[in-house]
Formats: sequence, structure tokens, C-alpha cells
Amino acid sequence: MFTNLNAVIFDLDGTLIDSLWIWDEIDIQFLGNRGITLPDDLQKIVEGMSFTETAVYFKERFNLQESIEEIKEEWNTMANHYYKDKVPLKEGAREFIEFLRSKNIKMGIGTSNSRELTLEVLKKHGLLHYFDAVVTSCEVKKGKPHPDVFLKVAELLEVKPEECLVFEDTYAGVLAAKRAGMKVFAVADRFSFPYKEEIAGLADKYVESFKEIA
Repeated sequence: MFTNLNAVIFDLDGTLIDSLWIWDEIDIQFLGNRGITLPDDLQKIVEGMSFTETAVYFKERFNLQESIEEIKEEWNTMANHYYKDKVPLKEGAREFIEFLRSKNIKMGIGTSNSRELTLEVLKKHGLLHYFDAVVTSCEVKKGKPHPDVFLKVAELLEVKPEECLVFEDTYAGVLAAKRAGMKVFAVADRFSFPYKEEIAGLADKYVESFKEIA
């Protein structure tokens, strides 16, 4: 597994942390405050979009009066206490990260979440110091399934794409990693279970837990 491997890049939500349930609650509350019912197709449509791209989509689809920055700020505020106090790590994640550090393998984060929430949850779990690069999709040209965020992480880690292994939970994320020319392992998450066959078919390997690796 670690032959010709110099770096591991992790997605955050649904991969390292069990957090996607939060966004269902936030979307219901955010839209409900505006008299709008959460559409059934929303989560699948915004999968992989950056925080900014998602805000743009919400503004256009739901004809919101707030600016993009105001929407993002409200989401950050609504989600902060969850990421600070209620979001657990996925099974085996900490042990796997510590294992990679023991092997002197570089590590990075490539996430669609906001930088504020990403740093908050990594600090909360005492993991931030393990990562040599943290990049959000808002900081590159296009979000997932485009490869931009993963390529930027590789650039900051000073490794070639083919020397990277990515861990992802969604189809859009796995596709982004493959388009970046990287090896990718899919990590099971309950919110992606309906698309398990598609995800497993695209990924190099599908794992139920990091405990299968570390």
C-alpha cells in the first residue's frame, strides 16, 4: 500500500469526521427560517461543491436576499458549536493518522468545508499539527468533482499527484481525486451508502473503517 507513496490527503466531512448529519439539520433550519422546505434533491446536488459554490447555489435557487458572504457567515455561526463540541472522529482515524506520522508520510486536508470550521474541528481533536497543508475548495478555482483542491494540496506538500493517496467518502470526492491522477480509497459513511456501488466501483479500494488499514 505504501509503495511509491509520499503523501496522504484526507477529505474532512464524512471521511475523517462524522459530521454530515449536521448539515441536514442546518439546511432545514436555515431554509425553514425563510419559509422554505428542504428539497429532497438538495444534498446530492451540492455534493462536492465548495462552501462558496454552495452559497451561490442557495442564493440563486432560493432567491435569497443575503450576500454570498452573509450566507457563509450564517452557516459558520450555525455550525460552529457542532464542530467545536459535537462532531466525533470516524472510527480509527486518529490511530491511522498517528501511524502515518510514524512512517514520516506527509499529510494534508482537501475539503469543501470552510477554513474556519475545518481548523476548529482539527484543533478540537488535537490533530491540526499533523497536517502539513490544509486547503479548502474556496481557495482554488473549482470545487469537487474537479481536481483543483487535491492538486493544490499536493503542490503545497511538494509531492507529485501520483505519489498521493486520497481518502474520500463521496462520489464527487473520489472522482476529483482520480481526475487529479491520485490513488483513492473510499471510506464508508452512512450518508453515502445509497451510492456505495458507484463509489466503490470508481475508487481503488473501499473500506468500512480506518481500522482496516492501520
